[in-house]
Amino acid sequence: MDMSIRFPGLKLILDYVPKSFEIFGFEITIYGVLIAVGMLLGIFFVVLEARRNHEEPDAYLDLAIITLITGVIGARLLYAAFSWSLYKNDPGQILNVRSGGMLFYGGLLGGVLGGIVYCRIRKKSFWKMADLACMGILIGQIIGKWGSFFNRESFGEYVDNILSMQLPLTAVRAGEVTTTMRENLQMVDGVSCILVQPLFLYESLWCLLVLMLLMMHLRRRVFQGEIFLRYLAGYGLGRFVIQWMRTDKVFFPGTEIDVSLVISGVLFVLCTVIVTVKIVMAKKRDRVRKRRIEKDYQAEQQAAEQRKNATENLETETVQGEKYESEQNTNTAEPGDSPESIPSAAIAGGTEESGQPDQKQERSSEESGSQSES
Repeated sequence: MDMSIRFPGLKLILDYVPKSFEIFGFEITIYGVLIAVGMLLGIFFVVLEARRNHEEPDAYLDLAIITLITGVIGARLLYAAFSWSLYKNDPGQILNVRSGGMLFYGGLLGGVLGGIVYCRIRKKSFWKMADLACMGILIGQIIGKWGSFFNRESFGEYVDNILSMQLPLTAVRAGEVTTTMRENLQMVDGVSCILVQPLFLYESLWCLLVLMLLMMHLRRRVFQGEIFLRYLAGYGLGRFVIQWMRTDKVFFPGTEIDVSLVISGVLFVLCTVIVTVKIVMAKKRDRVRKRRIEKDYQAEQQAAEQRKNATENLETETVQGEKYESEQNTNTAEPGDSPESIPSAAIAGGTEESGQPDQKQERSSEESGSQSES
């Protein structure tokens, strides 16, 4: 089998790109290795960020282990539910995860449910932990999507541009090859090849962009859960666009409606509306709180001014009262009433009184003289 992968527009030729390798006789797929590396790096980032934010790193580590388990279960069950025709004759094959067949949104749902149960038991805020945990999910997606490159899967419809990826027809699953691809087969060294869009690259770059935007917004979030909701909206938007171009779609039973396409669109619209409404309400509450603070401050300032005026008026009245009493005392006090004048008056009065007996004595003498003359 030809194991080459080419990018004609970039003049890039990879002659041998293996899907797996062996260690001690065990076959290990590169897809699985990249998924594991992505998850480990995501967990490592979340734990470091939790420690830097003075949170409990162990709590996030426990959350990661639980959500990984419930996520794998959810991804497999959702795929089996919408592809029941593949398992109805042998339901036991659902447990054969190595055969492939998972839906990302099933894993996301399973992880969320596992995280909610864990946070309830540990009495933690799910939304607060989800804000940081979604960063780890994005890191896992950025790296894990390259597993599709090695597996030659999850590619897009035929296109001929600078990023087009050329794959040998025998290296891909027949179910993913469309009529348009077959009509535009190319022969390279005698090998039939299809020309497709490298959707793994688009999605990986989109997740990287979303991660950078969320990291920039992490310190400015308005409410708990905002970063997680923005992640769902951002990833949903990118996945909605990319999903249009995929050929390995899973449809709702009896229809040709793509499950992932619908979920992506709903997530984008719903989460965008929720974030917008909550931010508007938070800003409104903030304005009301600021007005209340301003009113309280103004009332306090007025009360302080009134107290100051009352104190000044009291001081003024006290000074005026003391001045008035001083003036009254000054006006009521006469010059003759001084301690020095009273004894003088008394002395003068005493002199006049003492002179009265002398006058009587003179008149007696005069009377006695007149009698003698007679």
